Amino acid sequence: MMNELFSLTGKTAIVTGALGLLGKQHCIALSEAGANVIVADIHTEKSKEFADTLPQHSIGLSLDVTLEESVKTVRDIVLESFGQIDILINNAAVNDMVENPIAGAESSMFENYPLELWRKVMEVNVTGTFLCSKIFGSSMAQQGAGSIINIASTYGVVAPDQSIYKLPDGTQAFFKSGVYPASKGAVISFTRFLAAYWGKKGVRVNALSPGGVENNQPLHFIENYSRKTPLGNMSQPTDYKGAIIFLASDASRYMTGANLIVDGGWTAW
Repeated sequence: MMNELFSLTGKTAIVTGALGLLGKQHCIALSEAGANVIVADIHTEKSKEFADTLPQHSIGLSLDVTLEESVKTVRDIVLESFGQIDILINNAAVNDMVENPIAGAESSMFENYPLELWRKVMEVNVTGTFLCSKIFGSSMAQQGAGSIINIASTYGVVAPDQSIYKLPDGTQAFFKSGVYPASKGAVISFTRFLAAYWGKKGVRVNALSPGGVENNQPLHFIENYSRKTPLGNMSQPTDYKGAIIFLASDASRYMTGANLIVDGGWTAW
C-alpha cells in the first residue's frame, strides 16, 4: 500500500534546532506521519511546550549541538524513553538573513567579515551536524537501520546573488556572507561521506536543500528573490513537509548520498 511507504508509525525522530521556522514544520510533518518526535533545541521550556502540541507522543529536550555531552545526554534519554532512534533531522543552523542579520552592513562584506562569526557559524552548522550524526547515528548503525536528513541549502550548491539584497535605491546594506555557503557545502559533502560509510549498516543519509523561505522580509527582497525563481515566488515554511516525510520513510529506501533540492527552480538557471 502506498500509504504504508510514507508511514512513520512507531518510529522515533530527533529534530535539532526544532523551534526554528522550518524546524517546527519538520516536527509537525514527522508527527503527522506517525512518528514520536524529540523536539531538541537550546530553549528547554519552549521545546517542551511545543512538543505537547504535536499529535503523537513527543518530548522536548534541551540540546546544544556543539557540545558532545549535551548530545550524549539527549541520546541516553531518547533510548531510555523510546528504545531506539530511527530518524535524525540535522536542522540546527546559524544563518545570516536579510531580515535578521548577524553582522552589520559593513561587517557583512567579505572583506570585513568577523572571524568570530565565521567560527560560530561553522561550529553550529558543520561541527553540530558532525556531532549529532556521530552520536545519534551510531545508535542507528548498531540497530542496523535509520535515516539521517541533513538540512543544507541552495547556497551550498550555487553562490549567493548579492544583487537581490540591494535596496530599491540601488544601495546595499546587507551582503550574504561566505560562511553560510561554505558551511552548507560542507554539509552536502559530509552527507555523501556518511552515506558511503554507513550504507552497509542500513543507515541512509541524505541532504535536503531548501530554497528561500518567505518570512516577513522587506517587500523589495521578496520581489527580487521571486524574479529569480522560475515558479515566481519564495517558498512557504510548509513546502518542505512532503520532502521530509519522503526522505524519512521507506518511500526513499533506495536513496542515500543524495541532495534533494526543493527550491522552486532557483538552481535551474
